[in-house]
Amino acid sequence: MSGRARARNLRLAALPLGVALAVAGCGSSSSPSSHPSGAASVPHTSGTPAPGTTSGAPSGTRSTTAAASTSSGSPSHSAQASACVNDVYAAMSDKQRVGQLFMAPVTATGMTTAEQNAISDNDAGSAILTGRSSAGVQSTKSLTGRIQAAAPTVGGKRVGLLVSADQEGGQVQVLNGPGFSVIPSAMAQGGWPSSKLQTSAGTWGSQLRSAGVDLDLAPVVDVVPPRLQNSNAPIGKLMRNYGSDASTVARQSSAFVRGMEQSGVLTTLKHFPSLGQASGNTDVTAGVTDTATQRTGDYLTTYESGIKAGAQFIMAALAVYQRIDPTQQGAFSPTVLTGMIRDELKFNGVIISDDLGNAAQVRAVPTGDRAVRFIAAGGNLVLTVNPATVTPMTSAVLSRMGSDATFRSQVEQSVKRVLTAKEQAGALSCS
Repeated sequence: MSGRARARNLRLAALPLGVALAVAGCGSSSSPSSHPSGAASVPHTSGTPAPGTTSGAPSGTRSTTAAASTSSGSPSHSAQASACVNDVYAAMSDKQRVGQLFMAPVTATGMTTAEQNAISDNDAGSAILTGRSSAGVQSTKSLTGRIQAAAPTVGGKRVGLLVSADQEGGQVQVLNGPGFSVIPSAMAQGGWPSSKLQTSAGTWGSQLRSAGVDLDLAPVVDVVPPRLQNSNAPIGKLMRNYGSDASTVARQSSAFVRGMEQSGVLTTLKHFPSLGQASGNTDVTAGVTDTATQRTGDYLTTYESGIKAGAQFIMAALAVYQRIDPTQQGAFSPTVLTGMIRDELKFNGVIISDDLGNAAQVRAVPTGDRAVRFIAAGGNLVLTVNPATVTPMTSAVLSRMGSDATFRSQVEQSVKRVLTAKEQAGALSCS
């Protein structure tokens, strides 16, 4: 990519995605080994506690339309993609299209054969760096270069992979070593002036970009009530929240988003609708239920603020929310994904799942059904930290596409959302 094109992409990255699309058009350029910490008790994408820290593990850890605002206007479930995105989509096989809907794991200290095969055999369009690395920026850049070697050329256009990491700070920082700052916890960041946090996040984002990482699975925008700070295992206990009230969390997490986006790194608001009052950790415990969170409330202001700041991903949590949809996990709920995120928040970016590969919360659901149910409910990008699950999941989605026209349309819209994010990140080049 030319220096001019990269500079243009970085300017676009500072805009909300719907606005950026209108500007960009077609010409924008371009342990179990699957577990971040390597410890059986540590979750996936909701974050990775550092070795030797408290045993309370975290739970669970860009887009689309130029016509519909991300913060106001009528709901839009359709991705009004650029000509570039439409051309690439049209040139793809069904297998390549489905592959764009999967984020497969790569161990941050080095890609295993199983991980490489999971990406190449299934045309996976995104990767998550898992575990914990102290190798530094240059070594990570070498690894992400190996990942990008699997990127296809479709219709003469290169379709790179989105490479992500959990780089929140504190006990959840996957990438460390030379060239990476030691990032304080979100709770510590929450006490800084917002201007300082935005500037610092810009620095952290530049480090990620230099390492070949273009998507941060952060910030956490969950609101943990003060009374639950020390007992809330996924968030509060690990100091992953920016404060104990929605206004503080909204202000500080949005500063983090703006800094990252200005450095050309896409961001993820998590974990929707909230893990701040969940009864347990969905990564290691089944039957996790939230009996307090309602469909409306101050906690939604953290998402509204983050969307306005430019975040293009929202991560769906796996807990069951009794006061919203008591019949199924959040990531499988049309009420949560379509009703709340699309219709009510007017979010037109990418909805990514929390881990659907190893999480205890979904273990009783057949592997392929997890991906199908998530997409059918309104989700777009399936995240799994288990490479063995990628093939059965992609196979199940392909099978469902062949028998269900509505589902096939959902896949199309999801692929275009993901490709649009890649266009903004510079991973999809049409020049």
